[in-house]
Amino acid sequence: MTKKEKLNKLSEKVFKRVIGVKRETYNAMLEEYIIYKKNKEIGYGQGGRKAKLSYEEQLLLMLGYYREYRTLEHIGFEYGVSESTALRTVREVEEALIKSKKFSLPSKRELYKSDTEIEFIVVDVTEMPIQRPKKNKRDIIQGRKKDIQ
Repeated sequence: MTKKEKLNKLSEKVFKRVIGVKRETYNAMLEEYIIYKKNKEIGYGQGGRKAKLSYEEQLLLMLGYYREYRTLEHIGFEYGVSESTALRTVREVEEALIKSKKFSLPSKRELYKSDTEIEFIVVDVTEMPIQRPKKNKRDIIQGRKKDIQ
């Protein structure tokens, strides 16, 4: 069963939980990406190697990268492409969606403006306690006279 067939069987609620966007948003993103790719092909011609991933798979790769925060190496492995191809795919899909001007996030300048209110919580999870064996004087000093026989 292909990914497309699996996605079509999902309910709206499960689709959003798995992909990260609503089905309508996903379809709109896919349409914009296809238009972008077709226009790019017209400008550059049809030469070169055929892409290993379909347009849908490329969009899913990008959405999966942002949804799951996995490394590009893991995502590339899942889709059968290299890490660098996964990175190029993410950047290309991002570029296409940003150029369409239908999908965007506020720029850094917008975020730094004083009239923009942003509320966030930062949690530091980098330090985690590690269980270590307790130190014992007997273990440190190797040659005690009473222990030597």
